[in-house]
Amino acid sequence: MKLAIAQLNPIIGDLTGNAEQILDAAKTAVNQGVRLLLTPELSLCGYPPRDLLLNPSFVVAMAIQVRQLAQKLPPQVALLLGTVTLNPTAHAAGGKSLFNSIALLDRGEIQQIFHKRLLPTYDVFDEYRYFEPGLQSNAFTLDGVRIGVTICEDLWNDEEFWGKRNYQVNPIADLAQQGVDIIVNLSASPYSTGKQQVREAMLRHSAQRYRQTILYANQVGGNDDLIFDGSSIAFNQSGEIVARACAFDTDLAIVEFDEQKRDLLPGTITTSAKSIDEEIWLALVLGVRDYSRKCRLQQVVIGLSGGIDSALVAAIATAALGKENVLGVLMPSPYSSDHSVTDAQDLAKNLGIKTEVIPIGDLMQTYDQTLEPLFTGTQFGLAEENIQARIRGNLLMAIANKFGYLLLSTGNKSEMAVGYCTLYGDMNGGLAVIADLPKTQVYSLCRWLNSVTPEEMSLKDQDQPIANHQGEIIPTHILEKPPSAELKPGQVDQDSLPSYEILDDILHRLIHKHQSAEQIIKAGHQTNVVEKIIQLVTKAEFKRRQAPPGLKITDRAFGSGWRMPIASIRRQEAVGIRQ
Repeated sequence: MKLAIAQLNPIIGDLTGNAEQILDAAKTAVNQGVRLLLTPELSLCGYPPRDLLLNPSFVVAMAIQVRQLAQKLPPQVALLLGTVTLNPTAHAAGGKSLFNSIALLDRGEIQQIFHKRLLPTYDVFDEYRYFEPGLQSNAFTLDGVRIGVTICEDLWNDEEFWGKRNYQVNPIADLAQQGVDIIVNLSASPYSTGKQQVREAMLRHSAQRYRQTILYANQVGGNDDLIFDGSSIAFNQSGEIVARACAFDTDLAIVEFDEQKRDLLPGTITTSAKSIDEEIWLALVLGVRDYSRKCRLQQVVIGLSGGIDSALVAAIATAALGKENVLGVLMPSPYSSDHSVTDAQDLAKNLGIKTEVIPIGDLMQTYDQTLEPLFTGTQFGLAEENIQARIRGNLLMAIANKFGYLLLSTGNKSEMAVGYCTLYGDMNGGLAVIADLPKTQVYSLCRWLNSVTPEEMSLKDQDQPIANHQGEIIPTHILEKPPSAELKPGQVDQDSLPSYEILDDILHRLIHKHQSAEQIIKAGHQTNVVEKIIQLVTKAEFKRRQAPPGLKITDRAFGSGWRMPIASIRRQEAVGIRQ
């Protein structure tokens, strides 16, 4: 029996378009002799649908689409379709009204419905808000082969692998006890750095522990702040990889089940990214491309400061959308260094993107004159510095509004963490591209970018997305000069912050490892520095709450999975640097 994984990139809520994608995949699979086609979790509506699920008409429309898709499918192929179904006993039993389900479609009919058993409620997941957990083990027989069905979180509860059990049941163990021939897992598992290695180790462990063949189908694509990497995979009973789909792209991965050996035969195994930098690059390019495409915005505008952050965002946007769809705007002030302009122009030349130069000196004078009666007798400080950022933010938003562009903000995670950013200024935008990249990772990614060949830079449907790439994309001077907001003469970031190596290590321990001040200090950091950084992180919460969505690439990102209070006891003690 041939099985295929349709690694799909759905648009949230586009039931008709997503159904067409699924049907196209089924037709392709039939031509290759496939009997069973797997699709990702909630493949019909896309994951995560969030509060669209609270709309009863949306749920009804899904049910109609499932029936129609069953009738349109080629009769030779059976389909496991991710969808939502009603819980008929919700009101009587006091449960949620919906199930996260998989529908088995075959020969024009809905043959069976299976429900997700383990519902995650952590990080970006909030499934108990919508769904009732399924109570039964899920399996069916197709052409004499017994197939067990799990949905995403159902496979993330092996107490032997994790050293603990987060749920009372282990759906993989239950199916193995039933003696199924194949276990399939239909997932929508968001990307974070290094996560695929964890997935593969976990799946390998389960395959070996239970002597089970396992097929894992994952969604691909960017949906708001979340990026799904695909990387669907199949393991034989020995825990060996027999097939792997592309990362960060749609794919159709085909494997064959040998009914005599009761095991999977070797298939096509695509190679993984060669480094974390390459993995992050592919993720961010996909995130920008899909956010723009799914929001129906074809062109972007970026403020080019001559700094490393805006340089990286411009390179990502160029690779994602093409040079003709990226506009860089230079907005020098009297405090801008000459190299800020020339570095930005050199970058734009390397990328082949259009630029506009809008000096802001006269606008700064107008603001000063307007505010002079009120500000008389006060010292020049943060308010005056930040006017520059807000002028630039207003100009960029005006351009975006006028021409229908998407404004990409360029702040990194280190800045977002400590509030080294200006509300209604450099935080303006529709998407924060590198908001989950620490500053040290920004440098690492830019150095990697300069080291790869044009062939390695090529992405699907774009032979050479970086137009003038001949070795150096990010100008060397941008990489070497001290980072600066240039809001006053001679300013550099380290006037207000420790070195980014120190800052990023403290932030990683605080944000990702949840370490206390005492633990961070014991790791070798100065007490006064640690206390200051913790205060800054706490105080900046109100800024992060107003930031544009940022593409998530780590296991602890600011955004939908970050739920910190703005008003807290530490907030009252905090002293900041930029408002």
